[in-house]
Amino acid sequence: MISNERPTFGARPYVEKARKHSVNEETIKTDRVQIERKAFVFTLKENPRGRFLRITEDVNGRRDTIIVPATGLEDFRKILDAMVETSAATPVKGD
Repeated sequence: MISNERPTFGARPYVEKARKHSVNEETIKTDRVQIERKAFVFTLKENPRGRFLRITEDVNGRRDTIIVPATGLEDFRKILDAMVETSAATPVKGD
């Protein structure tokens, strides 16, 4: 590539997608909460690599997911608890 040439974004050469391997996952517990127009699904699962929490956000059919390994759930909860406390103690601007 000549130094003044820029790559064209969005035009990528064809790359075969990696095949997803089927992983045997066991669902331990699932819970769902609807907040305004968003639905959150919390699923505690286990597979041969260990336990994890899958949090899926569904907004009008668009889904985003994060996975928290079970080893980090306590730290995750501490941060979430601190955020809830701060939100409750801090006045909303405009009120």
